[in-house]
Amino acid sequence: MTSSPQIHVPVMAEEAISLLQIRPDGVYVDATAGAGGHSERIAGLLAGGRLIALDRDPGAVALSRQRLSGFPWVKVIKANYSELQAVLAGLDITSVDGVLLDAGVSSMQIDMAERGFSLQSDGPLDMRMDTTEERDAAAWLARSDCGEIERVLREYGDVGPAGRIARVIAARCKANQMRRTSDLAAAVREALDFLASDPDEIRTVFQAVRIAVNEELKHLELGLRQAAWSLAAGGRLVAISFHSGEDRVVKRVFQELTRPATLLYPDGRVREKTLPAFRSVTAKPLTPAPGEMRDNPRSKSAKMRAIERAV
Repeated sequence: MTSSPQIHVPVMAEEAISLLQIRPDGVYVDATAGAGGHSERIAGLLAGGRLIALDRDPGAVALSRQRLSGFPWVKVIKANYSELQAVLAGLDITSVDGVLLDAGVSSMQIDMAERGFSLQSDGPLDMRMDTTEERDAAAWLARSDCGEIERVLREYGDVGPAGRIARVIAARCKANQMRRTSDLAAAVREALDFLASDPDEIRTVFQAVRIAVNEELKHLELGLRQAAWSLAAGGRLVAISFHSGEDRVVKRVFQELTRPATLLYPDGRVREKTLPAFRSVTAKPLTPAPGEMRDNPRSKSAKMRAIERAV
């Protein structure tokens, strides 16, 4: 039986709205619509403006379209945020006044066992954010050698015993014993059978495989850059990350965009310094208020950063 997603509250919604500085007649993009929580708040502040809501997940697109059906100035499109500039060009939009990008997996996806993201409920080893993509997590693991699995576990999950776990996963794949989320969890338990309780590595292994299957960090960097250069002067890009790898990408891209460019003569002398096209709005990342973390434990790891187009 297919499970139904619960009603979810968008993370750090008030902070996001405040940083975006919504103008009623402005043009905005919610690059990760999900169930439409952030989009609904933005849409409610518009009068004469437009909102483009994107998501790579067909299920999220359907939910958002239903939730936002009362706002004729909102257009929901199935697309990855790494395709943002192409989407805007197709709509004859040359620039926007703000972009919100909420990275990572959604609570809606986690709560549906058949999507294969959950540690708590057994389901097919899927983990695709875009269910129209051919390769799911089981296929990715089956086609990856032990070295590639180990690299992904280290880079995307900070998994300490990555080699030990990767060898067991690869062996189970070879024996055709890696089809369910319970199979992946069992592989981690087998690799760390000296532990009395369920190892925390189950969570980090799931996280790493999910990031690899969906190529999340690659799309995140592309999406951030495309969103930034789509802004009009004074427009803002607000990014929410939930994982240290995501936050590193956001921080690095924002630092590059807000850094002055220095042109040098061949002998190393400074020829010209150009002011950056963007300025930082958040000196340090914002985190959820204690009340939000208490009411929504999944928000605890969230970090919010923002930049503004200066010229």
